[in-house]
Amino acid sequence: MQQTEIPPKGALAPVGSVVSLWRYPIKSMLGEELNASCVTEHGLLGDRTRALVDQTTGKVASAKNPLKWGKLFDFRASFVDPPRSGEPLPDVRISFPDGRSVMADQPGADDALSEALGARVRLMASSLEKPSLEEYWPDIEGLANREKVTEEFMPARTFFDAASVHVLTTATTDRLAELYPEGRFEARRFRPNLVVEPAQHVKDFVENGWVGRTLRVGEEVRLKVSGPCGRCVMTTLAQGDLPNDLGILRTAVRHNKVKVGVYASVEQGGNIKRADPVWLE
Repeated sequence: MQQTEIPPKGALAPVGSVVSLWRYPIKSMLGEELNASCVTEHGLLGDRTRALVDQTTGKVASAKNPLKWGKLFDFRASFVDPPRSGEPLPDVRISFPDGRSVMADQPGADDALSEALGARVRLMASSLEKPSLEEYWPDIEGLANREKVTEEFMPARTFFDAASVHVLTTATTDRLAELYPEGRFEARRFRPNLVVEPAQHVKDFVENGWVGRTLRVGEEVRLKVSGPCGRCVMTTLAQGDLPNDLGILRTAVRHNKVKVGVYASVEQGGNIKRADPVWLE
């Protein structure tokens, strides 16, 4: 792996490079893999800026409760044009499992989604003061809750679970695959924003050691790693060609305290792209 850039001031060690970037325009729908993105104080531009809200309960629709919203992973959301910093976000195309599509801003979109999901929903921007969702906890030994549905709150006026950026390394997915070879530990199961390939080949939960540190991505972006990312039943759900597999979450519970990847906040925004070097400060 080539890293030719001069390390930024204060960087202690290069940890790797960006191998993929992901954005999810609508919470809990499949998103889009990117070659580059602008990063703002709210994370990757356009990430999780909308969600479906249950008009009966007022809660955000999330695949964290697959008993009710598991079909959301059958839908895909993508911007019709690349978002640009300082400009209104472009419209979002929502692709249905039957092959049709609607534009998020077109009249009748809520009705079409409600009919497809079997519940009255409204597509909303991230403006709720106290957004919350329902989370189902499967019966896996080691989870704090088992066979329960809990209410979980999100930061005000966002549709993020806990932080605006989620970082995952290939070292972690490689280690999980080594521990449970029958499982398919592809990064898309975990819905990260940045996937980092370590500079040296390792199979370990390396990002656990980044908590409290700062990641410098490329020439501009700095991310403050706030804590490990606790996982949920979403990681076990079928999506695309990935099968339903409770063993995915069970392996994370047994070997890394239910954690896969880390959360981060944006200390300094800018532009990032694939192959950008990542430095640990």
